[in-house]
Order: sequence, then C-alpha cells, then structure tokens
Amino acid sequence: MKYLGIDYGTKKSGVAISDADGRVAFPHSVVPASDALATIAALVEKEGVGQIVVGESRDLAGAPNVVQAQIAEFGRELGELTGVSVTYEQEFFTSALAARQFAPAEKSRKANPAHTNLDASAAALLLQSFLDRINRNGN
Repeated sequence: MKYLGIDYGTKKSGVAISDADGRVAFPHSVVPASDALATIAALVEKEGVGQIVVGESRDLAGAPNVVQAQIAEFGRELGELTGVSVTYEQEFFTSALAARQFAPAEKSRKANPAHTNLDASAAALLLQSFLDRINRNGN
C-alpha cells in the first residue's frame, strides 16, 4: 500500500509519498496552505494512496502545540475529502533534521530557509519514521 506523509505548516506543507510496498518514503512536493487540501486530495487519488500520515505538533513535554488544533482539523477535512484513513505520527525536529541535509555544517533551518525541498524532506523523514515502525511491528 502507498502512504502519503504531510509535514503540516500554516504557510506551506511538505508532502512525501512511499513506494508501492510502503517501505521507503520519498520527498514529493511543497504545497501552499491556500490550496493544500485540494492539491493533496488530488495527489492521493492520482497515486492510489491507501493511508495518509500527518505529523503531530507537540512540545518537548509531549503536550500539543498551538498549531496542533489546526493540524487535527486539516487531517479531519482531508480524510473526509479523500475517504482515506488519516493517521497521526509524533514528530520532533523533522524540519531541523531535513535542514541538516542541505546545510550540514550549520545544522539549522535558518542556514537555508528557502530551500525548495526542505518541507518535503521533513515530510519524508516523518513518513519514514512511521513506515519503519509499522514494518518493524509486522503491520
């Protein structure tokens, strides 16, 4: 089954997609918040995605961040629009980890904030974490 991962943002969201076997995640695109629902729903249909994974936004103590309510609403709307199950995956620092791929010496998103694939790479890290967990557990 194909999976689609989303690193939700209030201005733009990163999108990643898995291979057909649900083993490996690949960065796909970055979509502006203004048309994220329609764009991602079309991608879900085009790619035959069977499950959507959205990153949860929590603080270091594990409590939901301010943006988590928006993420939950986005996930609910996306699930209704596509008819595809939406799962949430805890994510910490995926954007910072993705930034290290593009600016390893600086170890910061601030070092290259405009890199076009940064948010998609963060989504791929999130999705890969989910895929590793479910494949390890035999699901």
